[in-house]
Amino acid sequence: MTDEARSLAPKTHTLSNYEIVTLAVYLLGGDAKEVDTEHVAMKANALAPGRFTWRNYPDQIDLEIIRVSLSDAKKRKNGEYLTGTGSSGWLLTEAGLTFARKSADSPIIGAGAASKLGNDERRRRKVEQARFAASDACQQYLAGAGARISRHAAESAFRLNAYVVGDARQRKVQRIVNVLGGDPEVGDAVRFLARIVLEEDLR
Repeated sequence: MTDEARSLAPKTHTLSNYEIVTLAVYLLGGDAKEVDTEHVAMKANALAPGRFTWRNYPDQIDLEIIRVSLSDAKKRKNGEYLTGTGSSGWLLTEAGLTFARKSADSPIIGAGAASKLGNDERRRRKVEQARFAASDACQQYLAGAGARISRHAAESAFRLNAYVVGDARQRKVQRIVNVLGGDPEVGDAVRFLARIVLEEDLR
């Protein structure tokens, strides 16, 4: 066990398995992209050493425990922290992002534990913010004409079309809400337009 693992182990024992994997997804950038189950397994084992390993072979991570924990993190009774599947990858919901940010900055994990954005990722997010801000729907919202925004215009802001439906549509919208929902310039517009885009899907 590494020194980092030893320091984290006593702090994470108060967290449930589904909370640990939610934190793992967050630390792997799961606010803006789907994270593979195997990557989650490695990070979760680093956060809670031994929690997800085989009993007789403690150096082996038990992927079945990881999968069950990820599935539990999707359940309403547990806060619906994650969305996704083993094949598509795992993405934080808004509730999951709120939980993970709070936990990652708490004494449980330690301030600064969240993965630092690399230069490429910062540039990508800046480009995404500029693109969204320039969209017709966002400009209409910022001009106070939110009531006149069409569903088609809102979909265009999220780069959606008629072929992106169901879970895929919700995940695409969720990624942008996670990344830009707190932005001081376009955050309110992002959330408003997301409701327009998803309104019919949620009926």
